[in-house]
Amino acid sequence: MLIKRKSIEKEESSRPASPRTAVSRKPKFAPVTLSEQDGVRYLHFGTEWVQGAMRIRKPDWPELEYAQQMMAWMLWNRAPRRIAQLGLGTGALTKFCYKTFPEASVTAVELNPSVIAIGASMFKMPPNDERLQVLEGDAMDFVNDPANHGTLDALQVDLYDATARGPVLDTPEFYQACAACLTADGIMTVNLFGDHPSYAKNLKAMKFAFPQVLSLPQVHDGNVVAIAFKTERAIDAQALKDRAAQIAAETKLPAKSWVKGLLAS
Repeated sequence: MLIKRKSIEKEESSRPASPRTAVSRKPKFAPVTLSEQDGVRYLHFGTEWVQGAMRIRKPDWPELEYAQQMMAWMLWNRAPRRIAQLGLGTGALTKFCYKTFPEASVTAVELNPSVIAIGASMFKMPPNDERLQVLEGDAMDFVNDPANHGTLDALQVDLYDATARGPVLDTPEFYQACAACLTADGIMTVNLFGDHPSYAKNLKAMKFAFPQVLSLPQVHDGNVVAIAFKTERAIDAQALKDRAAQIAAETKLPAKSWVKGLLAS
């Protein structure tokens, strides 16, 4: 049967501590596990649910189709200055952005230190430098930090726990804080789960915080990527087709299918 799915991290962090453990309590995380098949390495949180993937011979390529769709903001922004990823996973999006946009700073925020460690050891995540910062911390703290407000051209949100059925952070307040982090022309992409009640809840919360929200067609086992705009934009079909052709030629991303899906919705 369906149960109410809550983040292990969120549950443990919010549980009142006893007087003896008030200082020392730390979040409890699901175990980080790996599998491999046909040259692809997968990340799991102790279940069969896939939390990310890397083709071993192409470590900087976003292997999963939904991860490729998370880059759909490229249809409107050719030269981002600052990109952030909430939820590191295998680092697929972080590595791709770091390589594809050499003039941009790229930040990833991950609560689980084991995910960060395994990203470096098993998923070829490069070390932090002047352009790349992988931060151990809470995504909500990051978006609520005034220092991040108005600074991001692109924000990619992929916040799932071991149950992998709905984002951990899904409130209007969270998405308002995400919107606050974006520049005037900034764009957010979010990985949702279309076959679960969390989908409608997240879309409603996003539409409360953003003037315009679009969705790409469902892929995989229910993944739906939503695109939220800080400032509403006209949908220019020909301009999008031209830009998609350029993205496909330069990066091999299937951007033409993104435009086809957007125009059909």
